[in-house]
Amino acid sequence: MSTTQSERLRALLEPLVSSQGLDLEEIEVDSVGRKRVLRVVVDSDTGADLDRIADVSRVLSAKLDETDAMGEGEYTLEVGTPGAERLLKEHRHYVRAVDRLVKFQLAEGGELVARILEVDDDGLDVEVPGVKGRKATSRRLAFPEIEKARVQVEFNRKDKKEEEA
Repeated sequence: MSTTQSERLRALLEPLVSSQGLDLEEIEVDSVGRKRVLRVVVDSDTGADLDRIADVSRVLSAKLDETDAMGEGEYTLEVGTPGAERLLKEHRHYVRAVDRLVKFQLAEGGELVARILEVDDDGLDVEVPGVKGRKATSRRLAFPEIEKARVQVEFNRKDKKEEEA
């Protein structure tokens, strides 16, 4: 059974990322001409600020320097977070997206844009925004009903504190 470079890198780096209190979300190795880039995406339930990103970057860099996991050639290490429009794949991603607007591609076809209200082991409760003055409606989505889900960026959403005032 052969393992890919990404699998070997994950096995090497995941314990280090976990030791920093973060989850290893993605590893990607890209080659652009002669340059190689190792992209490592990390996150946590409380997010990852620049200081935590810098700390984990130093730890990963030191470990990669002492092994031959990236081979002989030069490469650039980039450590970051999933970004604003993250793809939701794992249960923990849905939990972290509670109160966020998400665009769902449904397994039966079609799309749904809704706000995640609550997540449990079987699925999620969402609120579908009302259209043209109609009230929002609630809906239950089981995980098997979801083909793909991506967080949406909201520029004009009022903060809950503003709504309550």
